[in-house]
Amino acid sequence: MRIEEHPVLEFKRGKKVYFTYDGEKLEGYEGETIAAALHAAGVKVLSHSDRNRPRGFYCAIGNCSSCFMEVNGVSNVKVCIEPLREDMDVKTQKGKGKIV
Repeated sequence: MRIEEHPVLEFKRGKKVYFTYDGEKLEGYEGETIAAALHAAGVKVLSHSDRNRPRGFYCAIGNCSSCFMEVNGVSNVKVCIEPLREDMDVKTQKGKGKIV
């Protein structure tokens, strides 16, 4: 779900782009964050704690570790601050990620 209009804010969306999330093709807008595109697509859980507790879109400014995901093969990407681009491959990260 996306806000289409707002009484105070003006939305300037980039062009529509497509990316994959855990093998599923999704769409978003160029320049919005990966987390925002996932949230709009209905993905509410972005990662899990060490005790396997679900973590969602929390701070949206890169201060917490709730949104670590694997993006284009790179672990521990904070998707709340990473801009979306065409053909990105986003995956749910298992554990603490891998060293590349």
